[in-house]
Amino acid sequence: QVQLAGSGGGLVQAGDSLRLSCQASGRPFYAMGWFRQAPGKEREFVAAISWSGGDTLYTDSVKGRFTISRGNTKSTVYLQMNSLKPEDTAVYYCAADRRFSGVSPDLNEYEYWGQGTQVTVSS
Repeated sequence: QVQLAGSGGGLVQAGDSLRLSCQASGRPFYAMGWFRQAPGKEREFVAAISWSGGDTLYTDSVKGRFTISRGNTKSTVYLQMNSLKPEDTAVYYCAADRRFSGVSPDLNEYEYWGQGTQVTVSS
């Protein structure tokens, strides 16, 4: 049973924009976030959003360029990525959990993961 389905990745040029989407199914997820993993590197935190949508958290390298948001039904989370750079190239994973409603950059706190969507930024 698919619980998180991510989409929206693609191949773009530096400076372009992309919007990733993550559709959740089943019982509501409270905390949701995005992580990414580049080839040969560990999975790293990108952004997180609370259940209410009032709290957000970003890794320093994406602040001012990326925006995380939730849809009206709270079952969808988006990651708007602007001014993309080649170093943003990675597989992006949606993550969610039902045990806490705040924000966390710790991947170990998220129980559910999407299948990943590739983002490639050419220079």
